[in-house]
Amino acid sequence: MRKHRKITKDMVILEVLQKYPETFDIFMDHEIGCAMCHAAEFETIEQGISSHGIDVDKFVELLNEKVELEEKNK
Repeated sequence: MRKHRKITKDMVILEVLQKYPETFDIFMDHEIGCAMCHAAEFETIEQGISSHGIDVDKFVELLNEKVELEEKNK
């Protein structure tokens, strides 16, 4: 059975960064500058990431793993 994921590919980038600021490093590690531009206000993860040639599902998985790790360390 698959775990419920907090972050999905249809979420707006800025929404993710506001709810889970610890994910910012994942965006930067993958050179996703849209995390810091005005497009983050309306662009979904899927829209932003797919334009960079990155597997969206794997990227979302990384974001969720980061959030889960942060929650365990609290």
